[in-house]
Amino acid sequence: MTNQYKIFPLGDSAVTFDMGNSISEALNQKALAMQHWLLANPFEGLKDCLVAYSSLTVLYNPVLIKKYYNPATTVFTWVADLLQQAFDKSVQTKPVARELIKIPVCYEAGYGPDLLPLAQSARLTEQEVVTLHTDTIYNVYMIGFLPGFSYMGEVNERIAMPRKQTPTPVMAGSVGIAGPQTGIYPLNSPGGWQILGRTPLRLFDPFAPEPVKLQAGDRVQFYAITKKEFEEYSS
Repeated sequence: MTNQYKIFPLGDSAVTFDMGNSISEALNQKALAMQHWLLANPFEGLKDCLVAYSSLTVLYNPVLIKKYYNPATTVFTWVADLLQQAFDKSVQTKPVARELIKIPVCYEAGYGPDLLPLAQSARLTEQEVVTLHTDTIYNVYMIGFLPGFSYMGEVNERIAMPRKQTPTPVMAGSVGIAGPQTGIYPLNSPGGWQILGRTPLRLFDPFAPEPVKLQAGDRVQFYAITKKEFEEYSS
């Protein structure tokens, strides 16, 4: 079992439990189960648990760990042993059921600058691309890059397209594709994803009680709206 993962430090106050380098819902569910177990059984000094595609990073205060537990080994070894325990105890647990979140997207002209070229490259009509994109229920694997940027997958292989070689300005709410992933830009930003449309929803609000709308483990499905409906959302 020890060959299935690696545990390594990130400085003196974080440890990563890495189960591979792939986009895998099964590995992501293991990372989520470990996060759930650690948050349900917190230790003094625990600051945060961050889920990525196939890993979990635990942030902690080493001073508090030394104060409360006085480990006989290094703090890294103490936390690594705890992560091993979290893996062993959570790996057989059932995934936490998540409500399906439906997100409106306008795919009309002016909202998805890359929809037509992507459709042409895939030898599909624009409507076929939209249908394939909205028919799938996506798993949110992780949040990163920007506050609230959701990495989701996997898109239908017929519309999986590589990133652009040169980033371009992207508007907040833009919904894009990069390889098998789809995601939503929460802020105006340079970006290299193929932009199919835009949602009127605000995915990141620093002043809200919960600033980030989506979380790792969420399930998302997009649905198409018209330009008029988009403007009504925004008004």
